[in-house]
Amino acid sequence: MPATRGPTTEPDVPSGATDVIVVRSLTKSYDGVAVVDHIDLTVREGEVFGILGPNGAGKTTALEMIEAMRPIDSGTALVDGIDVAKHPQKVRSIIGIQLQSSAFFERVTLTEQIRMFAAFYGAKADPDELLAAVDLTEKAKSYPEKLSGGQRQRFSIATALINTPRVLFLDEPTTGLDPQARRHLWDLIRDIRNRGITVVLTSHYMEEAQTLCDRLAIMDTGRIIAMDTPAQMVADLLDRGFHKEVTAERADLEDVYIDLTGKELRD
Repeated sequence: MPATRGPTTEPDVPSGATDVIVVRSLTKSYDGVAVVDHIDLTVREGEVFGILGPNGAGKTTALEMIEAMRPIDSGTALVDGIDVAKHPQKVRSIIGIQLQSSAFFERVTLTEQIRMFAAFYGAKADPDELLAAVDLTEKAKSYPEKLSGGQRQRFSIATALINTPRVLFLDEPTTGLDPQARRHLWDLIRDIRNRGITVVLTSHYMEEAQTLCDRLAIMDTGRIIAMDTPAQMVADLLDRGFHKEVTAERADLEDVYIDLTGKELRD
């Protein structure tokens, strides 16, 4: 039985930090069962915030409410000060969403698709600039059906950046990717964060979450059971007396694989 924590507290907010997402008592129920059960969280401007949890924990439902993709039963969610329930279209206009399986027009080139999506948003977007940002310049005239898994993920992120979002939501962005593609996508996420875009992601890869995320929320059975920086979560676990018999390794098998096969993408 995993150890549980009491009410979660967040680390001190750095001077000048702004909360770009504020969620209070957010709730969603189906057939009388709370799938998301009165959760509170804040996401700070310019950070990478991760939401972890086993399948069925409620993390996708929670994100879909914050993204104005699913009705809220009770509680509030504000994105950049906008009430999601009252102004869903305003929220959608300032966020970008990269889904785990994005559907594209298969016989339309990447450049043409970006122009189409930009027209949907009523936004001005430079296809060459967006494709360069995700290392797909050479695929500008290609069709999505010709892309590898990693290339499709990167193109999905490019389309999510068309409207220059305040917040980018990524749903398990590296699922199914090989080590080179996964680490390249990590670099891309850092670049996006460094451009001032807040990133909220879900992941089942603990190394990925620990490497990328400034702070994490862990969900289970509809509730947030821990929220803090990855380092503080590890420290709290050790303070509770956790100990495992391991020999610290200076490298792991993935490091060996990358060293032998190279860091270059195999697109």
